Amino acid sequence: MTMANQSNQNMTAQAPLGQLLVRRGVLSEAQLEQALEFQKTSEERKLIGEVLVQLGFVNQQMVLETLAEAYGIPFASDTARLADPKVVDVLPREFLQEHGVLPLFLVRGVLTVAVSEPANLYLLEEIERKTGHRAQIVAATAEDIESAHKAYLPAANVFVIDEIYEDIDEHDFAVIEHDATELADLEEDAGHGPVVKLVNFIIYSAVQEGASDIHIEPGDHALRVRYRIDGRLYEKIQPPHKMQQAIASRIKIMANLDISERRLPQDGDFNVMMDGRPIDLRVSTMPGKFGEIVVLRIIDSKNNSLSLDQLGFNESMLDGWKSVVAQPNGVVLVTGPTGSGKSTTLYSVLSQMETSEINVSTVEDPIEAQIDGINQSQINERAGFTFSKALRSMLRQDPDVLMVGEIRDAETAAIVSQAALTGHLVFSTLHTNDAISAVTRLINLGIEPYLVSATVRGVLAQRLVRKVCPHCKCKWEGDASVREACGGGEFWMGAGCHRCRNTGYAGRIGIFELLVPTGEMLEAISQGASLQELRQTLSGSAFNTLRCDGIEKAKLGLTTPEEVLCMTRSVSV
Repeated sequence: MTMANQSNQNMTAQAPLGQLLVRRGVLSEAQLEQALEFQKTSEERKLIGEVLVQLGFVNQQMVLETLAEAYGIPFASDTARLADPKVVDVLPREFLQEHGVLPLFLVRGVLTVAVSEPANLYLLEEIERKTGHRAQIVAATAEDIESAHKAYLPAANVFVIDEIYEDIDEHDFAVIEHDATELADLEEDAGHGPVVKLVNFIIYSAVQEGASDIHIEPGDHALRVRYRIDGRLYEKIQPPHKMQQAIASRIKIMANLDISERRLPQDGDFNVMMDGRPIDLRVSTMPGKFGEIVVLRIIDSKNNSLSLDQLGFNESMLDGWKSVVAQPNGVVLVTGPTGSGKSTTLYSVLSQMETSEINVSTVEDPIEAQIDGINQSQINERAGFTFSKALRSMLRQDPDVLMVGEIRDAETAAIVSQAALTGHLVFSTLHTNDAISAVTRLINLGIEPYLVSATVRGVLAQRLVRKVCPHCKCKWEGDASVREACGGGEFWMGAGCHRCRNTGYAGRIGIFELLVPTGEMLEAISQGASLQELRQTLSGSAFNTLRCDGIEKAKLGLTTPEEVLCMTRSVSV
């Protein structure tokens, strides 16, 4: 007799759940009658236990404890503490999350599983079929199982670094060390247990620590793994140098790259699921003197879901920016170097648009976050699907608002200008040091000055500066010349603690300058004025530069004077 049949026998011998709760003294007859009446009249079909919880008569734990007693099975609490991490991944992740189950431990061929629906006999049979083990169940609340999922599922195939090294014996090194030239050899090395564990650990810990990039760099006798966190690189681990080739091959297999090609650069991508959300990773490999240099860019949708109010605008600049992006047509640009948060700013704008009445389309490289209600397209330069070609095709899709990931060439710039002239609102990015330089950049790309004057509605330049760690924040007593350069006043810094890796900083915030061309500036642009002449039109105005905005944030204790001066060295002040 199977465990499922045994449970079925126990179940049929018991009274209905409501009566069992009344017998236990946790529910009154009047409450039960009210719940049954509610169940009959409700448009939603719900079990009586769900109705009782919804009405607040009992909690989920009371229901599960009662069901467990009725079925003759244990009730478990704190399942995260009970679960054996080595057993959690005995069932597919999707199955665990869909059915609300958690494998706890495997003893002498019997798998103990926590379930939130002990009455589901078919679930038990499916667990036994999928695992090949005889199964027994314990009852647990859905909330308890979900919290255990959060604790174990992201790390189901990830091991602490000490365990990884312990798993690597001399035989492992012998396998990894040999000069693999055949494709089969490379694939074997890349699939070796310690290599898989180490790559999983590197990716998992990088995402957990909020890294934007992972650098895997071989040296003469060392292999260095560094994470870029808050714009700075920090060394994480130094794996055995003998694992370099196998690690590179493993990542290339994940990104569907040619593992036998080590003489030429390659680019690819793959994605993983972590904490129930997709994490995209862009892979770049480059041949180096001591082996392949591998860099992974982490694109976490969580980091691109900020509202405009969360980006760091002061009140007046936020109002100005909202006014710019509300224009019915024209070109709106966001400028700054790589990694300055331009895409996040544009995503914040698009996510707040009412898409039920307008057609919003994007062309990106890559798509860094999915936005409901927006048509997003990924360029593919290898296939000839460039920004310019994608934009031409998109204009035939009857768009109202367009977002072009980056203006890279004259053709794309020309199409963007024409789209703006024909009544479209176009958002895009440029790589310039400050806002005013975006105007001359468009002219240098071949756009006629009068077209730039007629189409550009606003330019936002931005940088990301590190925030003072709130856990070790203290008064800044720095160099007098730095204080003078910032106009004097009281400033703050982080003393350094374990929460900020002793850097004094935790997280980043944007500093901005917003250029909304005035009549005088538009006239100067149309006449082909130089960059210096355009800057002169700003003199005497209330234009707030990047440095000014940064200093304001430093005086509010959000960042430090050194950070502001460092990030604005290359811009006009």
